[in-house]
Amino acid sequence: MIAAKGYAVHSQTDKLAPWNFERRNVGPKDVLIEILFSGICHSDIHQVRSEWGPARYPMVPGHEIVGRITEVGSEVTKFKVGQLAGIGCMVDSCKECPTCRGGQEQFCEKGETVWTYNSVERDKKTPTYGGYSNKIVCTEEFVVGVSEKLPLAGVAPLLCAGITTYSPIKRWGITKGHKVAVLGLGGLGHMAVKFAVAFGADVTVLSTSPSKEADAKKLGAHHFVITKNPQELAKYANHFDYIIDSVSAPHDYETYLKLLNVNGVHICVGLPPEPLKFPGSALMRGNRAITASSIGGIEETQEMLDFCAEHDIVSEVEVININYVNEAYERVLASDVKYRFVIDMDTV
Repeated sequence: MIAAKGYAVHSQTDKLAPWNFERRNVGPKDVLIEILFSGICHSDIHQVRSEWGPARYPMVPGHEIVGRITEVGSEVTKFKVGQLAGIGCMVDSCKECPTCRGGQEQFCEKGETVWTYNSVERDKKTPTYGGYSNKIVCTEEFVVGVSEKLPLAGVAPLLCAGITTYSPIKRWGITKGHKVAVLGLGGLGHMAVKFAVAFGADVTVLSTSPSKEADAKKLGAHHFVITKNPQELAKYANHFDYIIDSVSAPHDYETYLKLLNVNGVHICVGLPPEPLKFPGSALMRGNRAITASSIGGIEETQEMLDFCAEHDIVSEVEVININYVNEAYERVLASDVKYRFVIDMDTV
């Protein structure tokens, strides 16, 4: 076994604190990565606090991982020692079912998707530990290559926030000529703006916060609408081809569905705690649709990272030492970060 160290919780009421543990030895198809940066995702907080159902403790969170490969197994063909690499939300799957073979390992039909933390390996007993640590072992099929051209701290959140917003943009073919609204300008929303602009769409940010207008324009948005202003919002009735909804708090879907043009699509990438509620007429008037999108598969994640390297796209981040992580969690909950915290793992 390989000695590792990180930050963990041992119950849902714990604060994150130093913890020594072990990783498995490097197998024939594995790579060992020295973790350099690990992003903080809102879902880390939910899982640490067991808000999404029973959690596995001890828990080392983190699924936005970038680092450098320090060892490869004897049968590894895709990576070499010294190469930059990343790991996102999952570290294994059955790799055999039609869904996995089709590049959507996150929806493995056998239910064998292995999440980066708060999960178990395919042996059904070995716990997985995430990126708030100094090293990680992973099968090469679930590792992605990272360009040397981009600042690594800004790359880390691409492994979750990036792919979560890139995937639906590609799926729905959003491109030049489309009018796209991004609802909410946070960790997910700011990446949706960057990607939609890069694909050539006319982008409007919908926000309750007038103070975010300057940031929206800096990120590339062409327009900014304050959603608390009914008169301003009314100007955009039947206007958008797509709305990318990054809001995770309860909100009025009918208000935003009315902003869609005929055949418009409302895409949810945020995950509110309550069921979605809206009248069916809000969809039927105009053949509108509402859908949702999760992360992408490994192939699409690599495609996204290559796109980011080509277009110089990274997340806007605040880099912190790991001993600040508990304070960072509270600031995430207060929406007090622009726009993603990333832990410098040299400080572990």
